[in-house]
Amino acid sequence: MTTARGVNATHRSRPDEHQRDNGDKREKAIMATTAMIETHGLSKTFQARGKSVEAVRGVDLEVRAGEIFGFLGPNGAGKTTTMRMLSTLIVPSGGQAKVAGYDLRRNPAAVRNHIGYVSQQGGAEPVETGRENLVLQGRVYGMSHRDANQRAKDLISRLDMDAFADRLVRTYSGGQRRRLDVALGIMHRPQLLFLDEPTTGLDPQSRVRIWDEVRRLHDDGMTIFLTTHYMDEADGLCDRLAIMDNGSIVSVDTPTALKQRIAGDIISLGLDVQNGAVARVSETLQAQPYVRELQQTKDGLLLYVERGEEVLPEVLRLLDHQGVPIRTVTLARPTLEDVFLRLTGRSLRESVENA
Repeated sequence: MTTARGVNATHRSRPDEHQRDNGDKREKAIMATTAMIETHGLSKTFQARGKSVEAVRGVDLEVRAGEIFGFLGPNGAGKTTTMRMLSTLIVPSGGQAKVAGYDLRRNPAAVRNHIGYVSQQGGAEPVETGRENLVLQGRVYGMSHRDANQRAKDLISRLDMDAFADRLVRTYSGGQRRRLDVALGIMHRPQLLFLDEPTTGLDPQSRVRIWDEVRRLHDDGMTIFLTTHYMDEADGLCDRLAIMDNGSIVSVDTPTALKQRIAGDIISLGLDVQNGAVARVSETLQAQPYVRELQQTKDGLLLYVERGEEVLPEVLRLLDHQGVPIRTVTLARPTLEDVFLRLTGRSLRESVENA
């Protein structure tokens, strides 16, 4: 299984109390002195139909202890492949990495002991109850039967699973299964939790539940590394995020700082792109002193301007003077979608749909 249990069950031996105490001291030292994740030139190449496919291209990354770090990008950008390398599920083709203070190549077993992993597919056994899944996960990590039962009880209460914890997992809704997946990932109290597209396919209420739990884990001091293609998820949850496209990291910063790179306001113009209207007005608009940048989209134009409320009437007058009909017009502050468009040349929504 490609799950929290599947990552660790084959590699985990039960520690005695002395080993666990020493491990706790080492973990505190790691938290105080190093980043939780460091990579240098991390790459992955797959062989497909006799050809080499470079899925991840030389990623340099640092994730700080205690932060929520996000990978934002479309399907196929390399986000999941990077996460699977960092969680020891696949071996890198090149580069170096440390996770939780341990060398990814030299000591993958130690890495596995300090992380939790929640895949897109989830990892619960469908013919067991949620509680049984949790207790077994705890036992895999060396907990006594009593401690595993108590930890399962605590997580069931914390994630509001009391109503369904003792039903077979195959009867769960999507949101219920996702809450159980998160519980499995944190059963052993990892330093670092990997969440791969944690809310894909969930209804709005279930998404909010997962977001609330991620924030609680963050408040408890856990480092969280998540992938997403949802703008609101990246903007609302992440302390910092990396925008990834075509196997490479395009930019890394806080959501606020990324948006601040696009100064001013954005006027979006929906035009008839079939009759040459875009070409006719682009040169005129670019000559205006208030237009900092102009970008063509599949539906019209984006104008990056100062004082959008003041210049919008002038833009509309210019278009009217040239006889160019306007289908839609919006004025907005920059969003992460705008950042992605500016950095990659296409919208994230379009990239996801075409992936």
